[in-house]
Amino acid sequence: MHTLVIRTLLERLGGLLLTLFLSSVVIFSALLLTPGDPIAALAGGAKPNPELITQIRAEYHLDDPIWLRYVQWLGGVMSGDFGRSFVYKTDVLDLVLPRFGVTFQLVLLTVVFILIFGVGSGILAATRGAVVDRTVAMVTALGMALPTFVVAILVIWIFAKSLGWFPVFGEGSGGLDRLWHLVLPAVSLSVMFIAYISRITRSSLVAQLHSEHVETARVRGIPRGRIFRVHVFRNAVPQILAISGTTVAGLFAAAAIAEQAFGLGGIGSLLTEAAARKDLPVVQLVSLLLVTIFVVLNAVADVLSAVIDPNTVTTGRRA
Repeated sequence: MHTLVIRTLLERLGGLLLTLFLSSVVIFSALLLTPGDPIAALAGGAKPNPELITQIRAEYHLDDPIWLRYVQWLGGVMSGDFGRSFVYKTDVLDLVLPRFGVTFQLVLLTVVFILIFGVGSGILAATRGAVVDRTVAMVTALGMALPTFVVAILVIWIFAKSLGWFPVFGEGSGGLDRLWHLVLPAVSLSVMFIAYISRITRSSLVAQLHSEHVETARVRGIPRGRIFRVHVFRNAVPQILAISGTTVAGLFAAAAIAEQAFGLGGIGSLLTEAAARKDLPVVQLVSLLLVTIFVVLNAVADVLSAVIDPNTVTTGRRA
């Protein structure tokens, strides 16, 4: 059994590396094929003269074949050199890392909200009777129907403008002030995902509650709390983890909407700005970072699922 799990984990690692490689090819090629001339961004918006155009093309290897430019770019990425921003004229990594810190903190707070209210409401819906189940179903249906920017407008109007409990814009100065500034953006970002995780949790638990081994445990007189912990929740965790991994990965991309609504300087707003200004090195690094986060978090969710319940591996192979 352990050999099978280890073999599966190695296969997932190989798939992860292959996905990253193919993603890097797509990101690099797609950005170069988009309309617009990067020389305009490199020239700072001014109309460049022929000498400046020649200098820029030579400095940034714009006349080299696309495959050679990809190899040079990938070699730089592998050695930690992600290039310089066309617009800001600074190292791309120095530009992205502080922005990533803001987005990471926003996503982390959002995950806390999702786990507490999403998993919690799913457990209540599955275990507290029909009235609670229907109430949670109606609330989650409403939550899934509300786009992030609509929730952002509502919470700004209620909790910032009317009640004055939270600030409207900016990421704060750090520490508790940063946390206070991120509460409303995290609420806006989490509502739809809370509803989604709640429904997944509820359906997973209900399936386990009606399974044969749980019925057998009830007949044997095992206490209800122990049945839920050992035979219901533990068996439902792998599916919840798998869905949560995908959800958390998607938060990094979805965070751009909340960042724009609340004026946060995260990588989502940076990506939007860089794409509009044809700042290719910034777009390439942020896109590659988002893809890496997505595939790594999904792989971690798969690993945790396999460790918690190795049967998920064997079941997947049989399927």
